[in-house]
Amino acid sequence: MTHRLDGIRVWDGTRDVGVSALAWAPDRIEEVTPAAEERWPELCVLPGLVDTHVHLLGFAGEGDGGTDTFTFPLVTTREEQTLHAAANAQKAMRRGVTTLRDLAGDQAQAAARRAFDLGIMPGPRLLVSGPVGMTAGHGDLFVPPAVKERAPLADSPDECRKLVRTWARAGLTGIKIFTSGGVLSIGDKVGWRNHTREELRATIDEAHALGMLVSAHAHSEVGIQIALEEGADSIEHGTELTAAQAEVLAARGTPVGPTLLINEIIAQGKAAASAEARDKAAELVARRDELFRAAARAGVRFVLGTDASGYFVEFGDQLAEVVRMTEVLGFDAETALRAATSDAAASMGLGNVTGRIAPGLGADFIVLRGRPWERAADLTPENIVAVVCRGVLVAGELPS
Repeated sequence: MTHRLDGIRVWDGTRDVGVSALAWAPDRIEEVTPAAEERWPELCVLPGLVDTHVHLLGFAGEGDGGTDTFTFPLVTTREEQTLHAAANAQKAMRRGVTTLRDLAGDQAQAAARRAFDLGIMPGPRLLVSGPVGMTAGHGDLFVPPAVKERAPLADSPDECRKLVRTWARAGLTGIKIFTSGGVLSIGDKVGWRNHTREELRATIDEAHALGMLVSAHAHSEVGIQIALEEGADSIEHGTELTAAQAEVLAARGTPVGPTLLINEIIAQGKAAASAEARDKAAELVARRDELFRAAARAGVRFVLGTDASGYFVEFGDQLAEVVRMTEVLGFDAETALRAATSDAAASMGLGNVTGRIAPGLGADFIVLRGRPWERAADLTPENIVAVVCRGVLVAGELPS
C-alpha cells in the first residue's frame, strides 16, 4: 500500500527541495516530486536522525530503576537485558532517531537487531559493534574488580583475532577498539594505553578482512594518533584532537563522533557520577571547544555520535546534541543536520539505505514543526508531529 504526503516542505538530508509530494510504501520511498500547493506551511519532513554511537543495554523504564550504568548488567539476566535494549532502541526511534549503532554490543543487541529486521517488532535500523578490549582496559574497568564474570577480553594478537571472529559469528556488524582510557570507567586514566600496536593491528586487520568497520574510542592526543596510524575507520570522542591530526582526518574523510553532551553532563554534575569521573570530564571539556571548533574549520568530518545510554544522555536527546554541535563546532544549522542524517548514515556504509529522502531509499523520516535546517532550535522533541521508520508510522499522527 502506498502512502502520500502531498504539499509539504521536504529537506532531503542534504538540502531543502521545496514543497513536495512524498510517496512511500514499506519500506521504500517511491517518489519525491514538486507539489503545486503547500498544504502545511508550518510543517516539514526531514530524514530520521542517525546516531553512530549509543549503548542500548541499560534500564529502559522511567527513572533509573534503582540501578546505574555499572550495576544494571550485574543484577539482570541476559534475557531481561535484551528486552531493555530493544525498548531503548524503540524509545530512540519514537523520538526521531531511526538508525542507531551500538558501540559496545554483544548477542543481546544482535538479537534485537534481527527481531527489528524481521519485523517481529517495530524498531530502528540497528548496527552492532563488538568491543575488543584488554584486561584492565577501559571496557574492562566498567566492571568492579570483585566481579568474577566479565565480558570477553583479548590479551594477545591471536586472542584479538579470535574475539573479532567470535563477534562476527554472533552476527555483529562492526568492532570497537580502545586506544586511550576513559571517563566513566572505574580507576581508569584517560591517558592510559589500551592494547599494544601489535594487538590493535591484528584486531583491525581481522575486522577489515571480515568486512567490519572499526571504531576507535580515543580521548587523548596519543590515543587519537595511534588510531590514525593503525587505520581505524572512525574516532569516537576525539577530545584532545590536535591541529595536525585534524588535517589528517579532514584529508582522509574519517568521521569523528564528538559526544558533546555526555562529557558536559558528567563534568557539571548533572547526573550521578563519581568524583573521579567528574574530574576527568571537566579536564577534557576545558580545552575541547577550542580544539573542536578549529578542527571543524579545518574540514574534519564530525557526525552525530552521542554515547546515549539512558543514564546520562537520554534516548531522544540526540536532537539536543545536534543543536549543541552548532554551538561548539560552529556549524550552521544545515551542516549540523547533514552530520546527523545523510553523512552519519554514509559514514557507517548506509548511504544507499537511509539518511536521505530519495526514491529507492528506506522510508525513515520525521514530520516536524519548523525549519530546522534554518533554525537549529526548531529541532526539539516537542516539535515532532510524526515519525515513520521502515515505512511504518511509529509515533504521532501524520497530517491529513
